[in-house]
Amino acid sequence: MKHTEAFEKLVADIKSQVHEISPKEVLEKLDRKDKFHFVDVREDHEWLEGHAKGACHISRGIIERDIEKLIPEYDAPIVLYCGGGYRSALAAVNIQKMGYTNVLSMAGGIREWREQSLPEEKPPEGVAAYVSPHVK
Repeated sequence: MKHTEAFEKLVADIKSQVHEISPKEVLEKLDRKDKFHFVDVREDHEWLEGHAKGACHISRGIIERDIEKLIPEYDAPIVLYCGGGYRSALAAVNIQKMGYTNVLSMAGGIREWREQSLPEEKPPEGVAAYVSPHVK
């Protein structure tokens, strides 16, 4: 989808306030079993079609409302991703404003993850959202 000039400008400004991490670096964190929340912020139907292996799901539309219930620690390491890195950057800046201090946005989103042929999975039957399985 082609984005408008105003939206591109908004996201460029937002990205200057957010740290990014590459898909390969995220996979390395997963392989090392680092403790962090890997969150897909895409819409439910996008999540159900497939997502980065090891990710949990809190859609962009509700993350600000629900994140404190799902991730109550404000210093918890969090990596957000979306389709191309735009929505995750927008979500990252908002949760930083809420007090979260260790938030990254995955550069390029799931598109970049897929271009690098990194592992994907589908959620268990009937599951649309759940908290990171590797942070307990």
